[in-house]
Amino acid sequence: MPVTQTKYEVVIGLEVHAQLKTKTKIFCTCPVDFGAEPNINVCPVCLGMPGVLPVLNKQVVAYAIKTGLALNCKIAKHCKFDRKQYFYPDLPKNYQISQYDQPICLDGYLEVNGVKEKKIGIIRIHMEEDAGKLVHAGSDRLHGSEYSLVDFNRTGTPLIEIVSKPDLRSVEEAKDYAQTLRSILRYLDVCDGNLEEGSMRCDVNISLRPTGSNTFGTRTEIKNVNSFKSLVKALESEIERQTEILDGGRKVIQETRLFDESSGKTISMRSKEEAHDYRYFPEPDLVPLEISEKWINEIKETIPELPHAKKTRYPKEFGLSIEDTKVLIEDRNMAEFYEAVVRLGANPKKATNWLIGPVTAYLKEHKTDIINCCMTPKQLSDLLGLIEKGIINDSIAKTEIIEELLGKGTDAEEIIKQKGLAQITNVNELKEIVKEILEQNPEQLNQLKDGKEKVRGYFVGQIMKKTNGKANPTIVNQLITELSRK
Repeated sequence: MPVTQTKYEVVIGLEVHAQLKTKTKIFCTCPVDFGAEPNINVCPVCLGMPGVLPVLNKQVVAYAIKTGLALNCKIAKHCKFDRKQYFYPDLPKNYQISQYDQPICLDGYLEVNGVKEKKIGIIRIHMEEDAGKLVHAGSDRLHGSEYSLVDFNRTGTPLIEIVSKPDLRSVEEAKDYAQTLRSILRYLDVCDGNLEEGSMRCDVNISLRPTGSNTFGTRTEIKNVNSFKSLVKALESEIERQTEILDGGRKVIQETRLFDESSGKTISMRSKEEAHDYRYFPEPDLVPLEISEKWINEIKETIPELPHAKKTRYPKEFGLSIEDTKVLIEDRNMAEFYEAVVRLGANPKKATNWLIGPVTAYLKEHKTDIINCCMTPKQLSDLLGLIEKGIINDSIAKTEIIEELLGKGTDAEEIIKQKGLAQITNVNELKEIVKEILEQNPEQLNQLKDGKEKVRGYFVGQIMKKTNGKANPTIVNQLITELSRK
């Protein structure tokens, strides 16, 4: 159940790790390939063998700059890499190459839309390499497993870490922030945002303080939350836990915790580390980065219109509701497909209804997206035009045509011709059918004559059944009105 806070104010900050969509790792030429056989995408560099040297992937820097610009950050003209030292089985070098005191992006913000629009500050964005992965036998976690194996394929995968200010004040705001950030990263095409594959995950910092206080409480960090559902549940669980501690007159301990999916609770992992625990020092095998204004401007030119701008534009330009707009702009490919359909002359609202309704249903069922289906914007625009002209109706388009458009890319007119789906618009032909149905149902006809308009739907249904859904509904309704009065 959602936690309602009145006595305490919630203070939340998120550290989001986003895996960048490069073909190779950050410091070597090993491929980035999710789901590959364990320990095949490795080399002496990412395994930290003696005598090897890292070489920085330029695309990683470009993607970090692009993200920083989209999140209104200042791009550092001079930055460097550092060694973050800790010991864990999946970290082959026993240190991680990251950025500490001179990150590539600083002082940005992201706008979220709760009760009212709000800017969430972003402290920094820095580049770093990912660690490997422990595979626990007999359990999802180390605790309770029979043994653990190490897969180093992920080692050296390029990441950016986006660190927010502690500006989030509710579970809903935190979820909105994470979802908005994911959408922006996908629009930029720098991260695929697949939470289930771990290409976007976040560490959650949370504390409580008495409502009205300006002093932060003691925070705990929840590591590696990898879904929006888990984010909500982890925050609700931790708010409940910290509330009980404070209500009992005890103090919250600063520590790192994990969210356990099975119990729906956070569990203690270790005491919280401070920066000095990692013994940061400048990475000696990489020179500092000097970033030119020219390169920054070139990258700025590649940034597309982002979701926030579309959210402002769509209601004004296309007359859409906020709810419809939000659904359309969640995915960049869907938004661009929609705009292409409207540019070809389709009614904006009808195009929205079709994309949000039957098209999205098909994409979900077939686990694909709009860019990988066979239907083109022109084919959808043509289909909507055929409906508007009365050649076919919505029902036939949804049941007989749309799946073939999406799955095979056959033009709507060709499908109509092959299946004989064109609407019956001949008034004399429909008049005989309507007359027959009315005569076969005298009781319902008398009800209609008495003003019971609900019966009209019965007659329309019977006529559609007899014509296999091909009867033009406008003409049918006109004929029912005309013939029922005789």
